[in-house]
Amino acid sequence: MSQENVELVRKLQPRAEVDLAALLRNDDTWATVAEAIGPFFHPGFESVAPGLPGTEQVRVGLAGLRASWLGWMEPWTTYRTEITQALDAGDRVLLLTYDYGRREGVEQEIRVDGSAVWEVREGKVARADFFAHRSEAFQAAGLQEQSHDVA
Repeated sequence: MSQENVELVRKLQPRAEVDLAALLRNDDTWATVAEAIGPFFHPGFESVAPGLPGTEQVRVGLAGLRASWLGWMEPWTTYRTEITQALDAGDRVLLLTYDYGRREGVEQEIRVDGSAVWEVREGKVARADFFAHRSEAFQAAGLQEQSHDVA
């Protein structure tokens, strides 16, 4: 079942060329995406944005996921993410990404190492925890951190 979880989480990620800032800021586009991916999420799906310990924000549903992303992307004109690895952790999937953002008036994208742990229950995503540091994501997934290059 865990390989199926990895495939599910991978399937729900945007392609590397998709500008998440444009997608999430456009109500009509987001509504179309939310309708398409909604069946793959539990109704009480939780997303947890990074913060200082004890200040993390837990948001519910796809609307909560969108709100978290919009808050994170506020300073970015464009933002895209590219999966580098999706690691099997049983009912959780550790997703490692390179995220690329560009601020207004700047031509060069900035690369950020992203990481998240997606929890799957009964074939649907129940929770996604996003982390500022990959070491925290490895720990939350119960995996040993190693050198994980693009696969």
